[in-house]
Amino acid sequence: MTALKGLKILDASQIMAGPYCTMVLADLGAEVTKIEKANGGDDSRQMGPYVNGESTSFFQINRNKQSVVLNLKEDEGKEIFYDLVKESDVFVENYRPGVTKKLGIDYETLKTLNPGLIYCSISGYGQTGPYSKKGGFDLVAQGMTGIMSMTGEPGRRPLKTGIAVYDIGAGLTATYSILAAYIHKQKTGEGQLVDVSLVEAGLPWFTWESAAYFANGTIPEATGWRHRVSAPYQAFRTRDGYIMIGAANQRTWEKLCKEVMERPEWIEEERFKTNSDRHDNVELLESLIEEILTEKNSSYWLEKCDNSGVPAGPINNFEQALQDPHYIARDMIQEVQHPIIGNMKTIGPPVKFSATPSEVKTPAPTFGQHTDDVLKSMGLSKENISELREKGIIMSEEQQNVKTDN
Repeated sequence: MTALKGLKILDASQIMAGPYCTMVLADLGAEVTKIEKANGGDDSRQMGPYVNGESTSFFQINRNKQSVVLNLKEDEGKEIFYDLVKESDVFVENYRPGVTKKLGIDYETLKTLNPGLIYCSISGYGQTGPYSKKGGFDLVAQGMTGIMSMTGEPGRRPLKTGIAVYDIGAGLTATYSILAAYIHKQKTGEGQLVDVSLVEAGLPWFTWESAAYFANGTIPEATGWRHRVSAPYQAFRTRDGYIMIGAANQRTWEKLCKEVMERPEWIEEERFKTNSDRHDNVELLESLIEEILTEKNSSYWLEKCDNSGVPAGPINNFEQALQDPHYIARDMIQEVQHPIIGNMKTIGPPVKFSATPSEVKTPAPTFGQHTDDVLKSMGLSKENISELREKGIIMSEEQQNVKTDN
């Protein structure tokens, strides 16, 4: 049995933050019904690369879900949606604030239908505040929160992170917030509004930076390949590339000096005695370490660090990371059969439960794949469904296939 078996989620979000949240919940066993708009569905369906005409971007973030295409601008579509809300525990949306009110699917409306509903809104800036009406995107959030001023090399152009860290961060924040609200609901029967914003989700991650700023007003700057507080804790050049070494405390520093670098005299060197001393003299320390490391290849030093108990690792490209035997052994790369794409690999769930394991059960749904099944489960007849299809209230997989063939 999965941990969230029986939890029913209605998901009207798209692109990344919301779908990532609901994918995590689906992996944990929640039943997720994805509501997609008739004119193309989730916008990530229009993002390549494509295999046999299907978006692999959509594929990677929407597994374990059902797809229902529903026109929420029409009253009949809205009524179907309302019936689904009555049977759901959670609703997730990422419209710009104000849009749900116009559609008649805002929290105040839906809680009258289902007082126990957990209504999660994910937006750029949240539902309140002077910026609430603005559209928000991951890159804008990276700029606004200061992370781009800390990323890259000192004095150079600000750099974004390599992935959409705020989209994913907002999705994860929404995930644990929904679970907290669900625990509250189990205790009290009460639902509530969960308001998540991209620009706030990542702000609490600035732990060392806020410690320095609130203590003495230090404004963090870009530190490139080095850590902001600890040294040596950074990337180092070897003869054939770079490796990461994390001698972040006194014990590992001394192991690095004695067993890896074979320079025990560094331990008593006044400029390197404490972590603060090493950080203050990091450029000198880095040059001394690299003078030795560049004599041999990365593999030699990584083995030596491992044997000495000094945390170290390679700097992989993405292909090398996915081929790492550790990830493979931990079932982090899984394969699922998609009806159009065929066999396709995906990143597996990162948490291993002893009693309630996460599962990649089904691939991302095709557009409207489950519309008819869901409506039938609600008691609608074949004739009712056909009539709704003709009116443009719904769209099913069968209808989409006819359009594609034509």
